[in-house]
Amino acid sequence: MRVLVALGGNALLRRGQKPDAETQRENVRVAAASLARLAERHELIITHGNGPQVGVLALESANDPNLPRPYPLDTIGAETQGMIGYWMLQALQNALPGRQVAATVNQTLVSAVDPAFDDPTKFVGQVYEQAEAEKLAMEYGWTVKPDGQYWRRVVPSPVPQRVVETRLLRRLVRDGVVTVCAGGGGIPVIRNDKGQLQGVEAVIDKDLTASVLAEALEADVLMVLTDVPRVARNFGTPQQEEIFHATPHQLRAERFPAGSMGPKVEAVCRFVETTGDMAAIGKLDEAERILDGKAGTIVTPNATWPLASTL
Repeated sequence: MRVLVALGGNALLRRGQKPDAETQRENVRVAAASLARLAERHELIITHGNGPQVGVLALESANDPNLPRPYPLDTIGAETQGMIGYWMLQALQNALPGRQVAATVNQTLVSAVDPAFDDPTKFVGQVYEQAEAEKLAMEYGWTVKPDGQYWRRVVPSPVPQRVVETRLLRRLVRDGVVTVCAGGGGIPVIRNDKGQLQGVEAVIDKDLTASVLAEALEADVLMVLTDVPRVARNFGTPQQEEIFHATPHQLRAERFPAGSMGPKVEAVCRFVETTGDMAAIGKLDEAERILDGKAGTIVTPNATWPLASTL
């Protein structure tokens, strides 16, 4: 099968970890080991988050006395694509000797009038206590919102329309190349009044881009891999209930947080509704079991999967 994996940013930098390079490289190595097992059986396309990394680089840029103004978010997004892409490229090459692996820098087209520019919701960067977050917001002109028990910076997250380099990516996949692409949802760009591509100050949700890209690349499966085993209704409460199988209609009837599980659910629902194929949400280290129908939340048009009876 052709499988597109959307790898969560927390797989690269877990909550509470210091954002140094070696910590992240080790996390990438662990992730690559799991992904390599998928690549041995299937055509594999990988996209990844970059929220923590964007936040780190944005703060460094804002604090650099040699810069008259901080780097814009589209440029920082490109930086993180190159950095994480390099780590994943090397880790996958080491885990898959003899296989061709590519990591690409990609732009994602969004609408210049997307309402998200007026209502930032996408979490980026590390977590803070409320008082520190509000202090940083005053200092740097950020918008901050609660993320669980902590606070984080939020930025606009417009809806992805298309990955600009889709045709090139399609060629790589058809040639059997394990492809790392559209990291962080892609570098956000618009068409300006001259019809030219132009970067904008935003961060695109990588799961929604993954859904658009999975359809365009004719993937058979979209897997959103994160740090929770399944989607759960009433998450974090005594009434929490894990969801094993669902249709898009059933998932859309639930309520999920807009800044975390909400976009993941929306991404898998869109893919299944558009293609009629299978999507899933689950843990990175259970990726093979998810494909076999033994783990994760599996989303299909009729809430079944060939091996569902083994659960």
